[in-house]
Amino acid sequence: MRIFLPILGAALIATAVACGRSTPTPTEWTITPQRVESPAGANSSEPQLSTSSKGVLLSWIERVGTTTTLKFSERTASGWTTPTVAASGPGWFLSYADVPSVQRMANGTLVAQFLPTTNDLTEAYDLHVSYSRDEGKTWAAPFMPHHDGTQTQHGFASLVDMPGGGLGLVWLDGRNSEFKDNDPESGTMTLRFASYDTNWKQTADVEIDHRVCECCQTTAAATADGILTAFRDRDAQEVRDIGVSRLENGKWTPTTLVNKDNWMIEGCPVNGPVIAARGREVAAAWFTVKDDQGLSNVAFSSDAGRTWGPPIRVDDAGSLGRVDVDLLDDGSALVSWVEYAEGASDFKVRRVDKTGTRSPAIAVSPVSGGRASGFPKVARSGNEVIFAWSGSATPEGNAEGSLQVFTAVAALP
Repeated sequence: MRIFLPILGAALIATAVACGRSTPTPTEWTITPQRVESPAGANSSEPQLSTSSKGVLLSWIERVGTTTTLKFSERTASGWTTPTVAASGPGWFLSYADVPSVQRMANGTLVAQFLPTTNDLTEAYDLHVSYSRDEGKTWAAPFMPHHDGTQTQHGFASLVDMPGGGLGLVWLDGRNSEFKDNDPESGTMTLRFASYDTNWKQTADVEIDHRVCECCQTTAAATADGILTAFRDRDAQEVRDIGVSRLENGKWTPTTLVNKDNWMIEGCPVNGPVIAARGREVAAAWFTVKDDQGLSNVAFSSDAGRTWGPPIRVDDAGSLGRVDVDLLDDGSALVSWVEYAEGASDFKVRRVDKTGTRSPAIAVSPVSGGRASGFPKVARSGNEVIFAWSGSATPEGNAEGSLQVFTAVAALP
């Protein structure tokens, strides 16, 4: 195999050249991110990117006084569309890690999720969902996928198209987070799932996992075999590795691990995984710590998340995590992370394939190593890659002051 693969690779390159195309080898692969004007206004942060048949959608929040507004814009051939308001109000729960978002479903419906506070002292909040069938001109009255009535955490939501239509949601649910002396199963953060049909009738509200990490992001994607979700699991020994579960025949499978990192940590690292899927091919990116060094990894699955290949390290010298991932047409993954080396933190991206071959790391932008930069995002639509992140809105670079969402684009080779 070691002899055959290079020969085959050379033959494919020769064929491409003979046909008049230039095909870069994995180690030569590169892109050049170029800053473009962001549609986000002043005091903006918490960018999110999603992709639909219409292209890439960017959502973010803007704050004026006590009012928070969730806005979105879509990328077109002429640039970003005029920002549209999805929701607005006072008293929202705001966090650099648990963020509102807007996403376009496969049928064109826009869906928004946001987090009104229910108890400031305990940082309790509800998950509200709304939708628009007229390109954001009007929105349905907000509703909640959970019905427990507790003043606890309901957030870190992931939205996903259900097979055959409708919406699925995965979120962290704190209804069981209070410790009770007579209940050994109490005192845990749970992972739950809800679904709605095409008429917005709720069709499910079930628990996926009874004990997960308290404040790491969830992620979900539609595969050819159904819905797959990934999250940071938590066992009784405080090992917090990345778990996955699949929705099969209407039931969620028991949690399995992407990899046994054996990262034991008493508190939540606030650093969840991201998955991307096409057919049965899936890529998962995540953060872990080994020998006191932060690492960002990616792994691939060819069977819709049932089994996984070995982890491939993405960063070079050390990482703060905050990963994102998208799949390219050849099955490789475009992975982003925040590199941390010699006291500096940078938003970077690189191509990684299943063999472990990595392109050179490509710098997108310096970012704050603190909470100000949030979780930088990457998404791909056609031949264009979109980047979004938060940074200082002032030339002085005070990243903990006024924030601004920035965007950049790059063309795939």
